[in-house]
Amino acid sequence: MDKSVYKRVLLKLSGEVLMGKGSYGIDLDAVSSIAGEIRDVARLGVEIGVVVGGGNIFRGFEANEMGMERTSADYMGMLATVINGLALQSALERLDVVTRVQSAIEMKQIAEPFIQRRAVRHLEKGRVVIFAGGTGNPYFTTDTAASLRAVEIKADVILKATKVDGVYDKDPVKCSDAKMFTEISYNDILTRHLKVMDATAISLCRENNLPIIVFNLQKKGNIRRVICGKKMGTRVRG
Repeated sequence: MDKSVYKRVLLKLSGEVLMGKGSYGIDLDAVSSIAGEIRDVARLGVEIGVVVGGGNIFRGFEANEMGMERTSADYMGMLATVINGLALQSALERLDVVTRVQSAIEMKQIAEPFIQRRAVRHLEKGRVVIFAGGTGNPYFTTDTAASLRAVEIKADVILKATKVDGVYDKDPVKCSDAKMFTEISYNDILTRHLKVMDATAISLCRENNLPIIVFNLQKKGNIRRVICGKKMGTRVRG
């Protein structure tokens, strides 16, 4: 039987993975598939926190470039992550996975406020905790929110789920000669300006010696494989 090499993890999902094969919004089949993989990992006894982006619904940065005031645009993006968090919660609970959504922006009718001690207690009780609303502040990405929450809950690792196999020296979608790293340091990512996570997120992980594993979510079962220690994707550390 598979056994996890981690006790507590922070899974970072982009909003785009919830679109499935669509170009916008939420594909319920895609959400259900991801929920099934999270359930399988939870059954191994792993404590799971999740941060999900909102790019499938609204991108604050892009709206700002088109003329919208940055603070308003970022808050709209944060609200999009709450919508995604609720969709993921619903899919998980249909699979009998006890789940809590905690939002950095207070909206008590639909989510708990983020409280670090309460989040840890939920995890200790075997509940999946979805962290929504980003950091609650404009000018910070959901990658930074993932790094922050991972540090706060004392996660062993951040699992950065993407549409490619790992971290490359150039865009693998545009460049056929792109080479993937099996391991890379925080400093190399920053100096090479690789678009893995934003600089604030990487710096926070570096300062707290928190490893990141970047892997392909589109291959079914990869979350479980990564958590069970299979060599795959790219490991980021000092």
